[in-house]
Amino acid sequence: MKIVAILGSISEKSNNKKLANFIKKRYKDKFEIEILSLENIPMYNEDIELDPPNVVKEVKNKVKESDGVIIVTPEYNHSIPGVLKNTLDWFSRVERAMVNKPTMIVGAATGMLGTVKAQMHLRQILNSGGVAALTLPRNEVFIGNIEDKLDENENLIDEPTIEVLDKTVSNFVEWIEKMK
Repeated sequence: MKIVAILGSISEKSNNKKLANFIKKRYKDKFEIEILSLENIPMYNEDIELDPPNVVKEVKNKVKESDGVIIVTPEYNHSIPGVLKNTLDWFSRVERAMVNKPTMIVGAATGMLGTVKAQMHLRQILNSGGVAALTLPRNEVFIGNIEDKLDENENLIDEPTIEVLDKTVSNFVEWIEKMK
């Protein structure tokens, strides 16, 4: 099974990047995962949507060719980061990359609520007519106080959080298999 992980943060020290890397290592027996960075995606521009820059074409193709998408995102001002919204805007136009694409959402933050508000907003965007992704129902992973749940090697060490993540990833894999 081929999965792409989309990082909502472009920060080199991002806790969500650490989380994506943990997911890649922990579930390597369940799926092949490629972590996509959005740092080189230009701002969406309707004037060039029919012939977008190669970086946009490449990322869209990776998403289209995958069996599923995991979005790993922080929360900025009660919403998703602009770089993620911009990329989803590219995905929603012309060759729509995420239509009916099984998608799982995970997020980590330093606050107690994790990324609750960002994920609510992200679900709205993913369910919009242009994006039309299929979001994993009844499975939410909000990781709060992430700085206390990572060790010095950037591995998630909080057992209750790992259990939730294990169950959600397992549900995601089963859901994708049923949809094939």
